[in-house]
Amino acid sequence: MANLQAVRVSVLGSDSCFFLKQNLNSNKNPMIVSMTGFGNASFENSEMIAIAEIKSLNSKFLDINLRLPKGFSLEKELVIRNLLKDKLQRGKITASLDIQYKELSESNVKINREILKSHYRNIQAIAEELGANQSEILRLAMQMPDVVNQELSKEEIDEQEWTIIQKVLHEALDQCHDFRQNEGLTLEKSFEEYIGKIQDLLRQIVEQDPKRLATIKERIQNRVMEIRANDLFDPNRFEQEMIYYIEKLDITEEKVRLAKHLHYFLETLQSSDSNGKKLNFITQELGREINTIGAKANDADIQRMVVSMKEELEKVKEQILNIL
Repeated sequence: MANLQAVRVSVLGSDSCFFLKQNLNSNKNPMIVSMTGFGNASFENSEMIAIAEIKSLNSKFLDINLRLPKGFSLEKELVIRNLLKDKLQRGKITASLDIQYKELSESNVKINREILKSHYRNIQAIAEELGANQSEILRLAMQMPDVVNQELSKEEIDEQEWTIIQKVLHEALDQCHDFRQNEGLTLEKSFEEYIGKIQDLLRQIVEQDPKRLATIKERIQNRVMEIRANDLFDPNRFEQEMIYYIEKLDITEEKVRLAKHLHYFLETLQSSDSNGKKLNFITQELGREINTIGAKANDADIQRMVVSMKEELEKVKEQILNIL
C-alpha cells in the first residue's frame, strides 16, 4: 500500500495557490477594437455638396453594402470598396455617398413622373380631408424622396471633385474607426470585469478544495477499513482502483490550467495583435477547464461556483462576437 499512500499524499495535499499570485493586469492600454461603428462627414462649396455616411456592425466576414449615386463609375466604386476594406477589415459595412451639384444642366436632372403624381395625389387627399391649403402641394411633392434623381457620369467627376469625395470618405472612415476604438475600450472593461469574477470564483474553489479533499479522504479511509475486513480483499487490485478513483477526483491540474488561461486572456486583451478570433479560442479553453472542474469536483459548493463561472463565461462569449 506504499504506492497508494504516496499517490494520496500528492493528490490530497493542497498547494495550488501559487498561480493566483500573478499580476494579470499590468498594462492598461486598450488594444481591442469593436466592429460596431458609425461615421459621417460632409463638404460644401459653391459648386457641390458631398455627404458620406458609414455604419459598421459585427460579422464573421467583411460584408460591404455600398450605395452610390446613379451613374457612378465602376473604377471609382472599386477604389471606395478597397478603401473600406483596408480601413475597416471586417464587419457588416453599410456605406453611402451622396453628391449634389448646385448648378446642373437639364440633362443631369431626371424627374420620376409616376412617383411625383403618387405623392401629389396622396398629399392632395390628406389636404382635402383636413381642409388645409392646397397651394403648396406641388412644391411639397417635388421634395419627396426619389422624385428628383441626379445622374452622374464618369466625365462629370473631375479630379478636383474626386479629391473632395475621397477626403469626405476618409473623414467618415476616421470617425467610424474612432467610434470602434471607443467601443473597444468599453468592451475591454467588460471583459476585465467578467474575467475578474471568474478569477474570484477560482480563488473560492482553491479555498474550498482542501475541505472537499478532506471529506473524500475520510470517506476513502472508512471504506478501506470496511473492505479490508472482507476475506476476498485483494490489495493490488484495490490499489489500482483507488489510484484511478483519486485521479478522477483530482482537479489540481484543471485549477492551474484555468488560472493560466485567464492570465493569457487578459494578456492577449492588452497585446497589439489582440483579435476576436484569438480571444474566442482562449475562451473555448476556459470553458473546457471549467466544465472539467464541475464534472470532477463531486462537491455541491464547488459546482455552484462552476455554474457562476459559466454565467460569466457566456457573457464573454457574447461580447467577443463584437471584436474585430
